[in-house]
Amino acid sequence: MSKKIYIIHENDEWTAHLTKRLSELNLPYESWHLDKGFVNLSEEPPKGVFFSRMSASSHTRGHRYAPELASAVIDWLEFYGRTVFNGSSALRFEISKVKQYLALEKYGIKTPKTVAAVGKEQILQAAEALNSVPFITKHNRAGKGLGVSLFKSLSELELHLNNPSFEDSVDGIMLLQQYIKSPQSFIIRTEFIGKKYLYSVKVDTSDGFELCPADACQIKDLFCPVGEAPAEKMKFQIVENPHKELISKYEQFLITNDIDVAGIEFITDETGATYTYDINTNTNYNPQAEEKAQIYAMLELAKFLRVKLESLN
Repeated sequence: MSKKIYIIHENDEWTAHLTKRLSELNLPYESWHLDKGFVNLSEEPPKGVFFSRMSASSHTRGHRYAPELASAVIDWLEFYGRTVFNGSSALRFEISKVKQYLALEKYGIKTPKTVAAVGKEQILQAAEALNSVPFITKHNRAGKGLGVSLFKSLSELELHLNNPSFEDSVDGIMLLQQYIKSPQSFIIRTEFIGKKYLYSVKVDTSDGFELCPADACQIKDLFCPVGEAPAEKMKFQIVENPHKELISKYEQFLITNDIDVAGIEFITDETGATYTYDINTNTNYNPQAEEKAQIYAMLELAKFLRVKLESLN
């Protein structure tokens, strides 16, 4: 059996942007959609290159246990010595922002002050312990801006927690986080392939706090990086490397933690300090911004996987 590129995922729509590029390069590939399935631990995996695009927001598409199944599959692949990009280490970062923040701080990368809590009463206590107003909530295991809300007081948070519409994180861990205000109303998302910097995207957040591009889709997918937003709603622009020292730290962080493909986001406050607040290992790209800049990340990713496939013995 000839070697292939195997894509581990749970979202056909997002994965189609990569498989299109693999087809353009005439590369053999196979899609492993892991919303359900099984893995025979005593059976050796096929030969090839494996790339995981598993998403922390899989439960919002009815795939509650896809990350757990992907974790089992990746452990199986790594046990048998298969080449896995965005393997077990990357997946652990994808499904836990707590892990992200602690690891970033370990490498001298500043993150917003954050307190984690389980239970409504404890969430209120966490907000008190945070001692920062205004503040935001977010889910520890998230995607698509899940659980992200801005609060100006503890009383606002209490009303929110007692509202029937309140939705806890799928892993039960809610984060209370310092709100970082950008005077220019934008954030920067930095993209990496093969642990190396590719480009930066400036994202306009002037339409409101909820336009947080930390994940693939925001505000009912209106500004989804993989979607086709109307021209007047264009909020993404590829820009030159804005913080070379920070980008260098990100590259070292990715190398040390064995994360091959990622989108890392940061925001700059009124004093000029930068705060990194999200690592997305299921990163997607905005086609309109890429077309304007003539840089195509999925094509670069396909080329990266081609080189790795050709290097196999």
